Amino acid sequence: MCAGAILNSRLEQVIFGCYDEREGCCGSLYQLCGDPRFSHKTAVKGGLLEEQCGSILTAFFNSRRKV
Repeated sequence: MCAGAILNSRLEQVIFGCYDEREGCCGSLYQLCGDPRFSHKTAVKGGLLEEQCGSILTAFFNSRRKV
């Protein structure tokens, strides 16, 4: 859903912290933002501060699961 919103918004570039190896569509499982079948392409740079972002996401989801 995020990759679809990125493409429909015609963003030139997206930068993010963590790849989603199981469901990601911007540089992980799929490459939708660079798919030649779409009329617009978005440059994607992932892995910025990946360790720190991964720790934040892990802590967040662990706290949600304890509720």
